[in-house]
Amino acid sequence: MTDRAAEPRVDEVEDRLVTAVAVGEYLPGSRLPPERELAVLLGVARVTVRGALSRLVDRGLLETRRGRGGGTFVRTQWPDSSSDSVGRTLLARWAGIRDTADAIALLHGALATAAAERITDAGAATIRDRLEAFRSAESGFGKQQADAVLHRSIIEAARNDVLGGTLAALESQISIAAPAHLWGTPEGMVEMEVRALREHETLVDAVCGGRAAEAGVVARRHVGIDLELLEQAMLRAGQVPTH
Repeated sequence: MTDRAAEPRVDEVEDRLVTAVAVGEYLPGSRLPPERELAVLLGVARVTVRGALSRLVDRGLLETRRGRGGGTFVRTQWPDSSSDSVGRTLLARWAGIRDTADAIALLHGALATAAAERITDAGAATIRDRLEAFRSAESGFGKQQADAVLHRSIIEAARNDVLGGTLAALESQISIAAPAHLWGTPEGMVEMEVRALREHETLVDAVCGGRAAEAGVVARRHVGIDLELLEQAMLRAGQVPTH
């Protein structure tokens, strides 16, 4: 009786994890957070997470490695069997995703504006170093991690922990892997990374140059990439996003 009652939650978490992998929150080869952490992030019991992970291992999307450096790792990103889960999950969450993404863009804009107004020589040097790290990082996981570090350095330059904390909380509502941004599917990843580099260069130049208004506009537009990638995922899954 208890196991049957728990099955809908396991189904829900399974769909959410399939979607997280499909849209590039966690890329192939990356390790998922431990069960306990995932349970907190998803707001469910640890046994529910364990059940969902077990199913995904059986389906071949994830694999479990033992010993030092072990854990649960992504094997494949978006097999055909994932499309139904992606479609269900994104369609059910779409209104909230759209509004939250808008709030995230506004906060990134506010933080970039403040960073440009308050930038120091040391802060500018750090941000430029982070931009070079993104430029030289390997495609996929390497650039995803370098992107998170670059954005974090701009947020820190704004020197407002309340705004930064609010942004982190909102981003975690869209991506389990936040503050890492979702990275899309392999088909369009390199093109997206080229665009991201171009927009990063413009954003860093505005922030480090103290051009506050420009920095805010560029930041708001730049983080819109996340919503675009989710829209592409919905279309691939056979759903039409509403605006």
